[in-house]
Amino acid sequence: MSGEQTQVTHPPTDSVPAAARRATPAAVAHGHAPRASLAALSLGALGVVYGDIGTSPLYALKECFNPREGVPPLPHNVLGLLSLFFWSLTLVVAVKYINFVLRADNRGEGGILSLMALAVPQDASPASLWSRRGVAIALGLFGASLLFADGMITPAISVLSAIEGLEVEAPMFGPYVIPITLAILVGLFLVQKHGTGFIGGMFGPAMLVWFTTLAVLGLIWIVREPSVLWALSPLHAVRFFLEHGGHGFLVLGAVVLCITGTEALYADLGHFGRNPIRLAWYVVVFPGLLINYFGQGAIVIRMGEQAARNPFYMLGSGWVHYPLVVIATLATVIASQALISGAFSLAQQAAQLGYSPRLTVVHTSRKAIGQIYVPEINAWLMVACCGLVVAFRRSTNLAAAYGIAVMSTMTMTSLLFFVVARRRWGWSLLRAGSLTAAFLFVDLVFLFSNVTKIVHGGWFPLVVALVFFAVMSTWKRGRSLLWARLAKVSLPLNTFLDSLAHGTKPIRVPGTAVFMTSNAQGTPVVLMHHYKHNKVLHERIILLSVTTLEVPSVPARERVKVRDLGQGFFQVLAFYGFMQAPSVKDIFRCCEQEDLKVDPTLSSFYLGRETLITTKRPGMSRWRKTLFSVLSRNAVSAVAYFDIPANRVVELGTQIEL
Repeated sequence: MSGEQTQVTHPPTDSVPAAARRATPAAVAHGHAPRASLAALSLGALGVVYGDIGTSPLYALKECFNPREGVPPLPHNVLGLLSLFFWSLTLVVAVKYINFVLRADNRGEGGILSLMALAVPQDASPASLWSRRGVAIALGLFGASLLFADGMITPAISVLSAIEGLEVEAPMFGPYVIPITLAILVGLFLVQKHGTGFIGGMFGPAMLVWFTTLAVLGLIWIVREPSVLWALSPLHAVRFFLEHGGHGFLVLGAVVLCITGTEALYADLGHFGRNPIRLAWYVVVFPGLLINYFGQGAIVIRMGEQAARNPFYMLGSGWVHYPLVVIATLATVIASQALISGAFSLAQQAAQLGYSPRLTVVHTSRKAIGQIYVPEINAWLMVACCGLVVAFRRSTNLAAAYGIAVMSTMTMTSLLFFVVARRRWGWSLLRAGSLTAAFLFVDLVFLFSNVTKIVHGGWFPLVVALVFFAVMSTWKRGRSLLWARLAKVSLPLNTFLDSLAHGTKPIRVPGTAVFMTSNAQGTPVVLMHHYKHNKVLHERIILLSVTTLEVPSVPARERVKVRDLGQGFFQVLAFYGFMQAPSVKDIFRCCEQEDLKVDPTLSSFYLGRETLITTKRPGMSRWRKTLFSVLSRNAVSAVAYFDIPANRVVELGTQIEL
């Protein structure tokens, strides 16, 4: 493969594993959990799926009464805001995500990159790549970029908002809020390399305690002020807008905080399945959130301005306060862990799909394939989170950045959902269009309500998203250009084999040589260079191509195709899903079922190392060529990425002009 990235291609149908061509109910069994495991999976979903949205009561209602929003904590305003909270959770989470978006699974897996893979037509020809797929690809990449920004903001705002609770009962803790927050965040990122298998088993029960605490605290105050239940009527939301006009619209920029983390429902679909996620939402999460928000509203109605400063912690004043801070901090750590793990998975998917340079992927569990650690992403997130805490200093300041990231991602999901409904499910334009229009109406109302906050911090997720988008799109385009350049100097494989059969017979030496190539139809450039300079060939030569398909996983029995090309040449086509990590050891293990036995520790691996020279040739702008060159130099080596025995590698260099 010339030491290069795996290619995401669409091979001829007869060479693609059957698992990648079918979508049977068995292939999406994640959505149909056995009854015996439904409760356990639902409990696990509480800790991973609902950690982010579960900690939103710490800051959501408080931000609505922020003096910057200009909404006094009067009873009719409280009822109006609570009504907006209730209908936001109902329409966005329950209706849009729980009932519709979760249906868009890619062989049981979810997430915006999975949705993008579904939206992209599998039969698009190279000439129509951008005309037919460009919009879906751009939406998916920008949505993924926004999720990286979300992964930076969530740990910062969640942990900071929990620790700020110390100030409610004891203002003397004020100077220590930021140092404590930084210490927790640094500790959280430092333990990532050890994996989360052990403590991960505690996430579900811990979040069950958290949601129970939310419900109990809220219920106490609802009983004291039952008039707050009138907020279930949408009339109070309408009345709020009629009274506040355009200003009421801008307040939605704070209301949106109650639905932060909703995208995690879809992103973690493959880990738990639809039914456990739905059960956890309707039985535990939705009731717990509503009861707590209404309890916060009740205490604000009773105590006014005093409670509005931090209504969540006012629910637990007195002796309950400090234990509540501890529980809240634990919940925010769990929520942060879920976002960090999600960022790792997202980075792995981007690399496998060919939109990111190779990254170091460390599997932290022998039992759970999804538990990974990506050092590069972990370092970036740690620096970014700590930098945000130091720069913004208060959760209130970070809230402005949060809303933009959340709603921009949801908007991308709605647009991709429309494409999937039309292309994959065959929905009529009226059916898909009307439903998507309803989704977009809510999404865009929330999104535009946050526009005024761009100057107050909303610029941060947009800048981060643009940077990641530029990196991913540049890498994909650069790899395509590089692949085209290599293809021009590569002989057709049949031509090379014919020249060996009818020309001068090369000297064959004992042993096995493996040449990796991204072009299964062409002769690897590194093989041509090796033969040209050394004038010898090994008695057995394996041409290995690793292809990442736009499906989450490929089963081991369908992972390799072996062709005997004659003259001691074998072609091995290996197929992986975008959530799997390729390994030559695994590939050659699978080759045994095709009657080809290869010992990686006794074989020689020939890789190419390209030196890229930026020129004025068309294809990409100069700055993107420079960026691509920098990314290429800093990508993880093919030896580590494909798990090749390091002492069995021979590298041959070549210069390529871009």
